[in-house]
Amino acid sequence: MSDLLIAGGQVLRPDATVERADVLVDRDSGDVVAVDDPGALDGDDELDATDGLVVPGLVNAHTHVAMTLLRGYADDKPLDRWLREDIWPVEAELEPADVRAGAELGLVEMIKSGTTAFSDMYFHVPETAAAVEQAGVRAVLGHTAVTVGKDDEAARADMQESLDVARDLDGAANGRITTTFQPHSLTTVGESSLREFVPRAREAGLPLHFHANETTDEVAPIVDEHGVRPLVYADDLGLLDEETFLAHGVHVDDTEVELLAERGTGVVHCPASNMKLASGMAPVGRYREAGVTVALGTDGAASNNDLDMFDEMRDAAMLGKLAAEDAAAVPAAAVVGMATRAGADLLGFDSGRVEAGANADLAVVDLAAPHLTPAHDLVSHLAYAAHGSDVRHTVCDGRVLMRDREVRPFDEAAVRERAGDRARDLVARAEDDS
Repeated sequence: MSDLLIAGGQVLRPDATVERADVLVDRDSGDVVAVDDPGALDGDDELDATDGLVVPGLVNAHTHVAMTLLRGYADDKPLDRWLREDIWPVEAELEPADVRAGAELGLVEMIKSGTTAFSDMYFHVPETAAAVEQAGVRAVLGHTAVTVGKDDEAARADMQESLDVARDLDGAANGRITTTFQPHSLTTVGESSLREFVPRAREAGLPLHFHANETTDEVAPIVDEHGVRPLVYADDLGLLDEETFLAHGVHVDDTEVELLAERGTGVVHCPASNMKLASGMAPVGRYREAGVTVALGTDGAASNNDLDMFDEMRDAAMLGKLAAEDAAAVPAAAVVGMATRAGADLLGFDSGRVEAGANADLAVVDLAAPHLTPAHDLVSHLAYAAHGSDVRHTVCDGRVLMRDREVRPFDEAAVRERAGDRARDLVARAEDDS
C-alpha cells in the first residue's frame, strides 16, 4: 500500500466540528484510511497542512464547464434573450477542440479552488471526458439534448445521442466518470420526445439531469399548455425519482416542493447565475424543511462568471436568508454541507466527507490570511470568508492534483493560451455567420 499523509493541520469532520488531526490516504484504493491524532500516522509521502484546514473536496453539481470560453462574452441580459441572442448562435459554431480547450481551462480553475467532482451538461462530451481523465477528478457527464426548432428526425437523433453518450461513457476514467441522460429542459424538449426516450433511459438504468423552473418563462408555457405545474408535468412523464436531480428549481409552489420530497428528487441550486440573470431566488429554506436534498452548482462560467464553489456557498447563504427574510434560514454549516456531502450524494460518489472509508477527495484550505483571522468559527469562514484562491492542496481519488498551488495534471500556462485562442476563433466564426 502506498500512503499519503496530510499532516499538521485541522480537519472538518462529518458532523461539522473541527479538530486537530492528520489524514492518511491509500493512494492505491483512493480512499481515506484513517483520521487520527497528530503524529499518530505515517505515510510514504506527505502534504503539509500546517495552518490549514482539511475539508472534503467541493462538488460542483451543475455546470457547463467548456463555457469558460464564453466568460464575459455576453453579460447583463435575462436568460431567454441571453441564450437566443448570444449563447446559442456561438454554440452552433462549437468544434470538438473548442470543448476540449474550454474543459481543460475549467478543470484547472476547479482544481485550483478545491473542487474535486462536478456534473456537466454540454456537447462534444468525449472531449470533456478526455480532459476529466487527464485531470484526475470525478465527473458526471452527458450530452444535452434540445428538440425545439428541429424536425422529427433531428430531434430524435439528438435524444438518441444523449442516450448513446451516457451508455458509452459510463464508468470511463477508471470509474471516475459516470453519466446521466439529459433532456435540456421541459420547455426545450418536446413532450413526444420525452415520452419516447425517458422510458428508454430508465430501462438503461441511467439517472436523469435537466433544467427546470429556472424562470417564470419556463413555468407559464407548461401551465398554459398542460394545465399543471412543470414538475407535475415532469412527474407525469416519469422524470422524477431518486435517480433524478434537476438544476435551478427557482419558481416552484408548495405542491412541487412536496412532490420532489416524495420522489426523492434533488435540486441543484445555482445562486450566482440566478442572480446575474435575474431569474429569481430559489426557496432553499422550504426545500430543506421539506427534506429535499439541495446541492450547489456554479452553472456555466458565461453566467456566473467563475467556477469558485466558495463564492457559491457565500451566495447561497446570503440569498437564502434574503429569500426567506430570515437570517437563520440557510446557516453556514448547511451551505458547506450542500457544497460537499449533498453534492456527492446527488452525483452518486462516496465522498463529501473526511472519514475512514470515504473516497480521498480532499482540499486543504490555507488559514494564514488576514480575511480568515481570527479563527472563531472555521465553518463560518468556509461559508462567508474563504475563496478558492485560499486552497493550498487538492487531492482526488488519492492522487495529488495540486500541491502548494501548482496544478499537476496540466501545464496551466499552455491551457490558458490554448483556451484564449480557441475562444477568439469561436467568437469570430459566430460573428462572421451572423
